[in-house]
Amino acid sequence: MINIGKYIEMAINWLTENFAGLFDVINHIVGGFIDGFQGILMWVPFYLMIAGIAALAWWKAGKGTAVLTLLGLLLIWGMGFWVQTMQTVALVLSSTIIALLFGVPLGIWTGRNDKAAKVIRPVLDLMQTMPAFVYLIPAVLFFGLGPVPGAFATVIFAMPPVVRLTDLGIRQVPEDIVEATRSFGATSGQLLFKVQLPLALPTIMAGVNQTIMMALSMVVIAAMISAGGLGEIVLKGITQMKIGLGFEGGIAVVILAIVLDRITQGFVRRK
Repeated sequence: MINIGKYIEMAINWLTENFAGLFDVINHIVGGFIDGFQGILMWVPFYLMIAGIAALAWWKAGKGTAVLTLLGLLLIWGMGFWVQTMQTVALVLSSTIIALLFGVPLGIWTGRNDKAAKVIRPVLDLMQTMPAFVYLIPAVLFFGLGPVPGAFATVIFAMPPVVRLTDLGIRQVPEDIVEATRSFGATSGQLLFKVQLPLALPTIMAGVNQTIMMALSMVVIAAMISAGGLGEIVLKGITQMKIGLGFEGGIAVVILAIVLDRITQGFVRRK
């Protein structure tokens, strides 16, 4: 019998023992980033936050979405889940920013290098098809309990879409435009930043949208390792058999998902 899990466990234990200091530094930095994000969101009064998000929805997605956003966020506040919602938003946006910092450059690399794409694509397949709960195991071993391991697992789970769509956007730039740019003496950097990225931006933004949605779905699962937020409400409803509480938490997650999805889609449609 081939015991692959034994060797994976040995590798994770080796990393935990030999890079404990590095993981502590990452834990401190990422934890401070999430706490700062959450502190800003909680510092703004709820009515100003709701009005600002509704105005953003109006600007990017239209009047109907703005009304839906306003009513949905007021419902979340009325149910008493505003603090948990801001915790979830902080974790989702922090994880998304980290995923984009790694995912977009990786997507550019694979989009411009076929050899790199052949190596990275199977890894992305593994990241997307692995059950989400599995990512919680190394996250807890590396960082303990709390929002940081939740962010770690979320980044791994949510990063593949932006890598794939950035790759796709770069490859979809018409070859005649690329050749014309090179014929005028453009450097590789000028070609990337002045031609390929601007033309690929709608596709990249679609990847950002998908990353945010996947991060939100993972944040709910991350409540199992004390990541907090709306996932904790849903988890409490399940473990304590409080059906009403579980549905209320689920409704809040759905509202937040719709708001984030419509606003990010508005950025995708921007000319």
